[in-house]
Amino acid sequence: MKPYKHIFFDLDHTLWDFEKNSEETLYTLYHEFGLASFEKFDCDSFYKKYKFVNHLLWDLYNKGKIDQKELREARFIKTLTGLGLEPHQVPAGISEAYTDLCPQKTAVFPHTFEVLDYLKPKYGLHIITNGFKDVQYIKMNGSRLTDYFGEIVTSECCGYKKPDKRIFEHALDRIQVRSEDCLMIGDNLECDIDGARLAGMDQVFFNPEKSKSKLSPKPTYHIHCLSELQAML
Repeated sequence: MKPYKHIFFDLDHTLWDFEKNSEETLYTLYHEFGLASFEKFDCDSFYKKYKFVNHLLWDLYNKGKIDQKELREARFIKTLTGLGLEPHQVPAGISEAYTDLCPQKTAVFPHTFEVLDYLKPKYGLHIITNGFKDVQYIKMNGSRLTDYFGEIVTSECCGYKKPDKRIFEHALDRIQVRSEDCLMIGDNLECDIDGARLAGMDQVFFNPEKSKSKLSPKPTYHIHCLSELQAML
């Protein structure tokens, strides 16, 4: 492996376990907002529908087709109307409650701290995320991740979203380093892997679910568990 000097991580779905934290939050909201009273769907159906809708909306956001406000306003309306509620039945404040509660959850992927403790003395560690600045800082502070990282680059702050190579170039400029000296680790083939490639950076595709997606072109490296980074680096 090349002698990298800096390592960039995505945050959600790579270090911070978005799905686990989101699931816990949605189960809480299901009960707090009395969604069972509609007798249309159970907790599991609510979580699965939200996960599907949220994924579609984040894809639109990453492509610049909707903004932060539209994403936050649409996800519960589309989820709950998709489960059989009328628009006027969508509880007021449920979106805000999710935004307040979910970032306070602290679940990270297995071996996160073990790997970061191993990497920290050897490399400069940084974050590149399309997540919203205020939310990402809450997640990182609550999960005890902040102290591991130097630069925390958000799309909201620099004006470009992954996979636009300019967010990666912005990060490189911030630490005054060449792209060939850096490695990007993330779970999204388009945003993290293709984006880093366009910026001239090597990439690690983190694929904990072992999905069979066609990897074309192939990422520089491919892992299923963060612990594999210790053998690689």
